Amino acid sequence: MRLHDALAAEVDALAARYGQPTVVEAAIPDAAFDPLTKTDRFGEVCMVIRRPDGHLLTACKTYYPPETFRLLTGGIAHGEPIEAALLREVEEETSLAVTVRRFLAVIGYRAPQTPPGLHAFYTFAFLLDERGGTLAVQDPEERVAAFGEVAPVELLAMAENLETIAPRHDPEIGGNWQSWGSFRAVVHRVVAKALDVPGASGRA
Repeated sequence: MRLHDALAAEVDALAARYGQPTVVEAAIPDAAFDPLTKTDRFGEVCMVIRRPDGHLLTACKTYYPPETFRLLTGGIAHGEPIEAALLREVEEETSLAVTVRRFLAVIGYRAPQTPPGLHAFYTFAFLLDERGGTLAVQDPEERVAAFGEVAPVELLAMAENLETIAPRHDPEIGGNWQSWGSFRAVVHRVVAKALDVPGASGRA
């Protein structure tokens, strides 16, 4: 997967500190939904926060389809370093103190309308260990309805749940929930493979 020079250099520096990530180019049905339509970001971090008992932190937002939980993500602003975005989003969304353990994955998404040689969006996934704090959302605009936890082996079931969301256009995301679910499922499969979950193919 080709990254522009500055982004490639940043990814290389992070890989030197936190380990070589899995690199995946993922095909998605379309890119006409939030967050892919937002102009204030070029990608996102995925915060794979491992709690003291080994479970991974998940969340559901107020406007999601019922019982739709997923790994936490947060946008990277144009010009913002990836690691700075990672730590900022952890603070805003969880208030937890964490230690970055591994750089798990770089995912570039391509949709039918994506110009050749480009990607519609990127996800940079990191494994973080919780080391203190009280779980709470600092930014009310995140609209988090509830937090949850899953064992790593449950990531594949979460991906399947996301992939089977019924098609419905919703102005909350400016697009179709089924397309959103297909997009969101990718990182769960890729992270499962990076964490050596049995049966994880990392397909996208």
